[in-house]
Amino acid sequence: MTARLADIAAQAGVSEATVSRVLNGKPGVAAATRESVLAALDVLGYERPVRLRQRSAGLVGLITPELDNPIFPALAQVIGQALTRQGYTPVLATQTPGGSTEDELTEMLVDRGVSGIIFVSGLHADTTADMQRYDQLRGQGVPYVLLGGFSPKVKAPFVSPDDRAAMHLAVTHLASLGHTRIGLAVGPKRFVPVLRKIEGFQQAMEIQLGLAPEESEELIQHSLYTLEGGQAAAGALIGEGCTAVVCASDMMALGAIRAARGLGLEVPRDVSVVGFDDSPLIAFTDPPLTTIRQPVQAMGQAAVRTLLEEIGGTPAPHSEFIFMPELVVRGSTASGPGAAVRG
Repeated sequence: MTARLADIAAQAGVSEATVSRVLNGKPGVAAATRESVLAALDVLGYERPVRLRQRSAGLVGLITPELDNPIFPALAQVIGQALTRQGYTPVLATQTPGGSTEDELTEMLVDRGVSGIIFVSGLHADTTADMQRYDQLRGQGVPYVLLGGFSPKVKAPFVSPDDRAAMHLAVTHLASLGHTRIGLAVGPKRFVPVLRKIEGFQQAMEIQLGLAPEESEELIQHSLYTLEGGQAAAGALIGEGCTAVVCASDMMALGAIRAARGLGLEVPRDVSVVGFDDSPLIAFTDPPLTTIRQPVQAMGQAAVRTLLEEIGGTPAPHSEFIFMPELVVRGSTASGPGAAVRG
């Protein structure tokens, strides 16, 4: 123990007697000095005595879809770190096909006495889902924040990227490269982010290329948010003569690149592809993917800040906080085949 005291004292830059006082919970030690000793314990890999461990302010549930799409682990990490910094312990609950449903996970978290819940791309984003489940949760006194999706029927704070603006960015970029036949590969139509993307896409196609909504409607393919889904949707769009494809996720975009190559085409020489999310590692694909970056850091932190205000008794406004995405141009977009680039 004496050797350990000496190590800790040397690391913290204090006397062994001071280390002893801190470890035994004795008074007469400045707060900064106490923190230095505890930090030295952590650095040297010693376990803190039980009475000196920081007590969690409470548990906060985080319910996400399956983690196959890299954007969800990225969001979970930002939210988890923000909660930990505020003294809360995050509890990650993941939905999987054939596994626990959102309602089952919610019930499990409530049974464990969570202080609040953050829902990521949950049933609140599905226009066909019954929104009363969220009223019931409110009735149980559990605060929550909903991320990605919106319903006017739910009186709660929402946090979303601006899906319409995202499509304007993508279409404007591709039109400026001379593409006139631009397709959109999105998920099932019942989801709010999909409806918003379609709206933004059709507006942008009208503004940039003069196409009426009924004309651009033919350039939209619904599929799954997976690599295979993107491959199927992009294959159909390329078959319709599209020289550029905007995808609703980076995973779909990787599928679109696979579809193009399967047809003997090169990306970006023959077909341009734009993703959505800017998931981790997506800059290192072949070619590096041009994509719309979701403001993950800002959205995750806003969700935590809003939830903690609710937990603290300050009701957050029952409205939607919308965050602007940005276009990240890399190597999967280029001039349209044989088209003069617009200025």
